[in-house]
Amino acid sequence: MPRKTKPTALADQAAQPQFHIPAELLDQLVTGPMTPGQVQGLFDQFKKSILERALGAEMSHHLGYAPGQAKPTGGSANHRNGKSTKTVLTDVGALRIDVPRDREGSFEPQLIGKHERRFTGFDDKIIAMYA
Repeated sequence: MPRKTKPTALADQAAQPQFHIPAELLDQLVTGPMTPGQVQGLFDQFKKSILERALGAEMSHHLGYAPGQAKPTGGSANHRNGKSTKTVLTDVGALRIDVPRDREGSFEPQLIGKHERRFTGFDDKIIAMYA
């Protein structure tokens, strides 16, 4: 009888979708040698940007239209109402993000829920949202 093999970290990583980052973007981000602190700062800015973009996409889905577009006819009178700042604890430290709000207060973000302060497993949550 054949033995069962345990999945390895490499097998798990290979099963996840791989994204290509354009060389032009990397050239803009990395202009020369970097210290470990600068690399960590770059990662934090990248996480912040991705989180805020994903939360904005959730808001667009909730309202039924993207920012700057006309509201759909026959829809509710609900619309965007700015952003609020939230500090979340990640695997590597605290991160301040801007969470979009709506007038009616009916927006419930799925990525980072209301009153949720810990955000661990960043990679797993992003992949799960788009899977």
